Amino acid sequence: MENDFNISKNLVLLGLMEIEGLKYLYCVLSIVLYSFILLLSIVIVFVVFTDTRLHEPMYILICNLALNGIFGSSLFFPKLIVDLITSSTSITHGNCAVQALCMALFAIYEMSTFNLMALDRYLAICHPLHYGLVITNERVINLVTGSFLVAFILVLTAVLLTWKLPLCGNRIDNIFCDNMSIIVLSCVDSSISQLYSASVVITYLCVTIFVTIFSNLQILIVCLKLSRESRQKAVHTLVTHLLNFFTFLVGFLFIFIRYRLGSVKLPVIIHVLLSATALIVPPLFNPLIYGVRTHALKTRIVQYVQWLKWTKTHMQSRPISVISYNQSQ
Repeated sequence: MENDFNISKNLVLLGLMEIEGLKYLYCVLSIVLYSFILLLSIVIVFVVFTDTRLHEPMYILICNLALNGIFGSSLFFPKLIVDLITSSTSITHGNCAVQALCMALFAIYEMSTFNLMALDRYLAICHPLHYGLVITNERVINLVTGSFLVAFILVLTAVLLTWKLPLCGNRIDNIFCDNMSIIVLSCVDSSISQLYSASVVITYLCVTIFVTIFSNLQILIVCLKLSRESRQKAVHTLVTHLLNFFTFLVGFLFIFIRYRLGSVKLPVIIHVLLSATALIVPPLFNPLIYGVRTHALKTRIVQYVQWLKWTKTHMQSRPISVISYNQSQ
């Protein structure tokens, strides 16, 4: 029986085989989506970093969300594009584990960031007099760093528990690796790995949902007591945060549901669509929603784009002016 165990075998990604017939279409679509995500996210990160007027806790958290989106999409799209171009459908066990770790880290850290953003908005609107004392730039950076380290340790533990499991199969119904895809291939009892992974995910998810609901309910109660102008501003902030949170939640629940369907046999393409949604939708819509709905950030972005246009026009006109000057001499 031990001879059937092989934890170093290459794993086959059935999702890549499923989309092989339209690989060039998916390749072009992936390049366009990835470029769009990078463009939106990098613009937000650059504007927040370079404009001292945006060096505030809320914009630091928005910048952090954009950076995590770059991280998550960069784990997914480049490898997918290369696999589609080269018609590769396999991945080594080691690379699969690394990809699973990074994918889980992206999801857990995204939830941590949403928690911090919900608390930030709650304190800013419900306790404005104490906000400046409780939430500072330095404290937010420490919370962001601490959240990342905690998420990394939890995810690393989950992947290490899965890493040594002997595998009796090598076919994954997806276009990338995640921890649960490896667990379901195990030949032995993997209840410890499943219990630990489920505990981490459910705990983070429940905390995120509770913090989001609690903070937004408190904000809604305060909004009813504010003036019309202040109420509109608070509701605008509330709607923006909820849009981003539910965009992520929908994508995350797709992956969660995918492994909880028991004996239901889904087509491979359904597995691909459910999983890819979680890695495409949040990184794409987070910077788009915040860039459009956050007034100060939108204003700075527009000013930056206008400055780029002016610079380009000015640089193009300079050689003409020089030539005209030389000819007049």
